[in-house]
Amino acid sequence: MLADTAGRLHTNVNLMEQLRKISRVVKPDLVIFVDEAIAGNDAVERARLFNDAVPVSGTILTKADADTKGGAALSIAFTTGRPILYLGVGQGYDDLAPFNPSSFVDSIL
Repeated sequence: MLADTAGRLHTNVNLMEQLRKISRVVKPDLVIFVDEAIAGNDAVERARLFNDAVPVSGTILTKADADTKGGAALSIAFTTGRPILYLGVGQGYDDLAPFNPSSFVDSIL
């Protein structure tokens, strides 16, 4: 089963409590945090709050092709203590690439 919580704002306390309850009842095998790489510190804060509510297993960052700095990816991985799983590098389904730390660092440098 896939449950998408899109639109669930991290600033809405009631919705975050619902998310905690869903997780408690469903006991998911995998929780993936998805956000935009270009969101910067806002994405890091969202990742922190979502991870506090429901511990994430990993992260997928979209629009990584538009963010050459990579700060959000590094900060989210550090903040959650979980890996970046995939980077969205385009508009199509085939543009979801497995995260490769070496290539990522090379693209930053």
